[in-house]
Amino acid sequence: MDSVIVWTGRAACALQAALRLTNESFAEHLGIAVRTVAAWHQKPTLKPKSEMQQLLDTALNQAAPAAQARFTELLTGCIDAAAEPCPVPVLPFQQTSARPNDGTVEAERRLYSDPHIHAALDWLDRSAGWAPGTSRQRVVSRLVGLNVGEIHDRSARRRRVNQHHIAQALGEYYGEQLDGYGRYTARYGDNGQATTSVLTCSNWLDVACPLLSAQDRLALVDASAGRDLVLDEQAVDHATRRLVETLALNTRLVDMPLYRLVGVDVCAGHVGGIVGIVSFVEYALTMDLLEGELVDAISVDSSVQPGALPLRDRYLPDTCSVLDISSRLCAGGVLALCAIARPAGPRTAADYLLIVQERSGHVLNAARKLAVIPKGFHQPLMDTRGDTALGFTLQREMEEELFGRDDIDNTVTDPRCLDPMHPSRLSEPMRWLVGAPDVLRMECTGFGLNLVSGNYEFASLIVIDDEEFWAKYGGQIEANWESSSLRRYSSLDSSLLTTLIADVAWSNEGLFALLQGLRRLAQIGGHRVRLPTIDWQPLS
Repeated sequence: MDSVIVWTGRAACALQAALRLTNESFAEHLGIAVRTVAAWHQKPTLKPKSEMQQLLDTALNQAAPAAQARFTELLTGCIDAAAEPCPVPVLPFQQTSARPNDGTVEAERRLYSDPHIHAALDWLDRSAGWAPGTSRQRVVSRLVGLNVGEIHDRSARRRRVNQHHIAQALGEYYGEQLDGYGRYTARYGDNGQATTSVLTCSNWLDVACPLLSAQDRLALVDASAGRDLVLDEQAVDHATRRLVETLALNTRLVDMPLYRLVGVDVCAGHVGGIVGIVSFVEYALTMDLLEGELVDAISVDSSVQPGALPLRDRYLPDTCSVLDISSRLCAGGVLALCAIARPAGPRTAADYLLIVQERSGHVLNAARKLAVIPKGFHQPLMDTRGDTALGFTLQREMEEELFGRDDIDNTVTDPRCLDPMHPSRLSEPMRWLVGAPDVLRMECTGFGLNLVSGNYEFASLIVIDDEEFWAKYGGQIEANWESSSLRRYSSLDSSLLTTLIADVAWSNEGLFALLQGLRRLAQIGGHRVRLPTIDWQPLS
């Protein structure tokens, strides 16, 4: 064919995907360095030099007709309207063909060019004991006959399963708890009762530990020894299905490091413990699958017994295995109720604005559920050892989820800055908060292990006590892609907050953080609060 294209990084990546080559094999095919191919992925609008343009022309012209057809479809589907457009060659045998509408073009592009999908496939090959490339072949074979409509139907059934259903089913599955441990349950208002799936104990509640202080002490160790996981066929099947559906629905999957909890030491005024590092891919293809398995089972039969959940039987079969965090993968995060002081108005008294989010359908955890905000995985940003403090994660999540810092969202962009949380790079609201003494209060209010997937949950409270913050920056608070919407409540509206607590749309960890946050705010909020009474129940 006659090449009429002006090559860019985006077009070169489309050719790579059409040829179904990895970065290394594509570089070898062109006779160039692997780092050049990597640069095209990082800078899609980059225009290669004339010599490289000729190499790409030759590679396209020498490609098989099927690869040329894939290239045209891939490039047409991925051109960014905001970028300088590239003329797209029309192949003679394609002039009358219709473009597919089922998303297979994008799935194929990611399967062969997305480095995070590559990482997941490589991990699956190793964990299953397969030869390299086996998992890719399995994913391809499943994609061919996939019915995307069935996936959406299952998602609709899952949305009918609420927080009450999950907490009840897990209570039945795990039965009697160990002495001193139990699922977090609280009474609120006149006669309300909330039960969650968060396994906790009295020492882990009402912690009131200041974060980013000497009491915020999690230490990093090398906890990788002896953790080579071998998957059985059933676990492999579920992991493969997760990858197929990720590609079919174009869901974000980013392989990033997570902190893995190995030991925990939490009590009043103190948060301590030991963490290691685990890849997000390993978490996403193992422990994170437990929630989907559970919800699918509940959507068919609300009563779930041991034996009905093979993945749970393998990874998290009883309460002892939940508490034995050193012997299993225990990832997790930090989430906080955020309270912002507001001045009195003509018809309103001074109060705190409380923020609640409705999670979007694109997030991995608590999709389409209510949650406090911010909420994020406990993970390093740049400094693996220095970022272990819970307070650091909360500040990062505030920047990302409330103040619009997408440059620190590693699901959107790769980190390039040496210190993304350096004072000179902070958003204006965050710079004001950290520069004003005694304005920003961050506390851990409780800790627990979520029976849904075994995650650790550090419930927290963020209080901004200076009314000036709301006057200066209230209009700049805006949800990012992780939230479909934000809700606002007054700390003086006890009736509406009671109704909020009773909402079945809550995620279990979100409800845990809300109740513990409101309980602590009632103790320190003074005249700004009129909250429903909340008392957690003795655990047994």
